[in-house]
Amino acid sequence: MVALLVIVAAIGGGIVARLLPLGTEQAAPQGAASLAPLGGGKVTVSPLVKKVAPAVVNIAVEQPSPALQNPLLRDPFFRQYAGIPDSALQPTMAAGSGVIVDSKRGLVVTNFHVVENATAVEIGLYNGKAVPAQVLGVAPNLDLAVLKVALHDLPELPLGDSSKLTVGDYVLAIGNPFGLGQTVTAGIVSATNRSLGQNDGRKFIQTDAPINPGNSGGPLIDSEGRVVGINSALLSPSGQGNVGIGFAIPSNVVRQVVAQAERSSS
Repeated sequence: MVALLVIVAAIGGGIVARLLPLGTEQAAPQGAASLAPLGGGKVTVSPLVKKVAPAVVNIAVEQPSPALQNPLLRDPFFRQYAGIPDSALQPTMAAGSGVIVDSKRGLVVTNFHVVENATAVEIGLYNGKAVPAQVLGVAPNLDLAVLKVALHDLPELPLGDSSKLTVGDYVLAIGNPFGLGQTVTAGIVSATNRSLGQNDGRKFIQTDAPINPGNSGGPLIDSEGRVVGINSALLSPSGQGNVGIGFAIPSNVVRQVVAQAERSSS
């Protein structure tokens, strides 16, 4: 049985962003690196990775213990009777990924399910520095969230025009799978405007670039260094892990949510 595995980091809150008209395409950053040929006709993505990696962040989230939802487990006498330690009520930690899309305002985009019910959110930058972040706005139905950090002049990546993607375009996925740290995978666009079910009106970019737990909220990047999607889910036969069917939220949808979050906070 095929099951959709959405990486639930379970933590956040905030406003529900409403959609705005599409913005215009942003140009690739000056000096943006793309695929670079090596001697002997080989191709490397190393220059592209070096260009975009500093804008990709790790996200650590603190969430209440699931045990707190059970009123019996909140009773110390019941816990003692059942042999359940008090530590079961301690907050839990989870991890995800994100990308800085506006360095002047300190805006970071990730998935809603990464920050859902969060009691605290921390952003891990490429230079190893960790800073707290606030949830500026969320769009639960789109699985998107916009975070804000009190830092400026950070590395950033522009949002590209996802409507120009075609099947076969080369893409990179960058994130923090399984909490290992920043990891780069590569593949192509397998399909565009892909829905995840008959009753799901959302449209995703499908890619075979490996997406694993912890990649949630990380960017899908085109060969010019632009964010064309936010990695959100994977499809996998039960127990088999990644089989090369991943889904990203198109950047044109992301742009609308970022704009609404900014307007709602002003």
